[in-house]
Amino acid sequence: MQNNDYVVIKANDDGVSVIGLTRGTDTRFHHSEKLDKGEVLIAQFTEHTSAIKIRGNAKILTSIGEVESELNK
Repeated sequence: MQNNDYVVIKANDDGVSVIGLTRGTDTRFHHSEKLDKGEVLIAQFTEHTSAIKIRGNAKILTSIGEVESELNK
């Protein structure tokens, strides 16, 4: 099943990591990006991407709402 939902990620600080995870029997990292403060990434769930992991301080916008990630110190 393919969802094709988009996710908008805006970095609130430098060094936000965005990691795409594969779908299937084994979950693996398949893509990663580093964002600096103010940069925006628009990501999409596809037949290959089942999850997106975000590390750092960022605002995440989805079709079901908005959430802020936090940097662990």
